[in-house]
Order: sequence, then C-alpha cells, then structure tokens
Amino acid sequence: MYITIADPHRPGHEISYHPGETNVRMADLIIINKVQTADRQDILTVKENVSKLNPRALIIEAASPIRVDDPKMIKGKKVLVVEDGPTVTHGGMAYGAGTIAAEDFGAAEIVDPRPHAVGSIAETFARYKHIGKLLPAMGYSKEQVSELEKTIELSGCEVVVSGTPVDLRRVINVKVPIARVYYELEEIGRPTLEEIIEQRLGKMIREREN
Repeated sequence: MYITIADPHRPGHEISYHPGETNVRMADLIIINKVQTADRQDILTVKENVSKLNPRALIIEAASPIRVDDPKMIKGKKVLVVEDGPTVTHGGMAYGAGTIAAEDFGAAEIVDPRPHAVGSIAETFARYKHIGKLLPAMGYSKEQVSELEKTIELSGCEVVVSGTPVDLRRVINVKVPIARVYYELEEIGRPTLEEIIEQRLGKMIREREN
C-alpha cells in the first residue's frame, strides 16, 4: 500500500513539484495533513488537484497538532528557531513547525539569525530572500554542523526550538538547551489510517489464502 501526504499550506505543489506529483500519482492513500492550521479553500484546492491526478486513491484529512516535550522551555524565552532546510528553501516556506511552536508556546522573542550566519548558511540566506527569522538546517556533514553550531552560539539565544526531522540534540553540541518540536497525526473522521491499513492487510491475507 502506497501512502503519501499532501500539504494544504502549499496548494499546487502536489502537482508542480517532483517527486510530489509522482507520489500522488502512485498513491493508494493520500493524507491531506495539517488541516487544523490551513485555509479551507486551500484544503479543497489540494483535494481537487489530487483527485484529478489520481481518481482511484482514497483521500482522508488529518490534523498534526504540534507538540514539545517541555513547553516551559520556550515560554518567556529568547529563542532561535531551526527549521528543515529544504522545506524553507526549495519548498518556498517562510516558516515551519518550529516557528509555530515558538509562537504558540509563548516565546518572548524569536531571534533573527541572519546577522550571525556563517558559511553555507549565510549563502542560503543570500540566495533565498524569502527566509525570515529562522535558521535553516542545510545538512549534517561535519562542516555544516559546525556552521550551524557557530551561528547558534553567535545569536545570543537562550533556547533553540528545533522543527527539523532530525533530532538536533543528537547532532550538534551547543551550550543552550534544545526544545524539539514534533507532530502527532490525528485523522479527521472515518476511516482512520489504522482502519484502512487493517482492511488492506486483511484483504491481502485473504487473497493469498485463496
């Protein structure tokens, strides 16, 4: 069973970006995620687009509430937000999960990393002008990790809010604490993802037995 996710915060990307379009065409199930924070018209646009590309796919909507292990780490603090690099560069996003978490959990200030950026991070800011007060994690080579650490140290932040898929606490070594942001999938309505998978697995087992 092939499952793919569509993002209503970026309507149109599901039919104009590779491998997004390819994933939509191949999918058995398409999850339109983050509907709790997206505009309803954008959700409907994505639903229409994926239905045209792949009319046989089952489509469900889901929310992804943002969580942090300890919200008190963020509240009232001067934070530096680190986001997934490709999301904010090639993906064209001006923010990500880390930015939303910083705002929702009461950060006193979101530090602008641009004056402190070094190496490839500074080059990224120069190339992608739409990126604002967030630090894109551009990779995890030894050099890139060093540049990320140095930019964080120069920023003067009290806490790092990490919205990256990789757990930065296992990758970088900085003096300030790191609050990791993550999602939990919550389907809207029925069937749920678990129910769909159970149905498909049951069908496969019955077919093999016959």
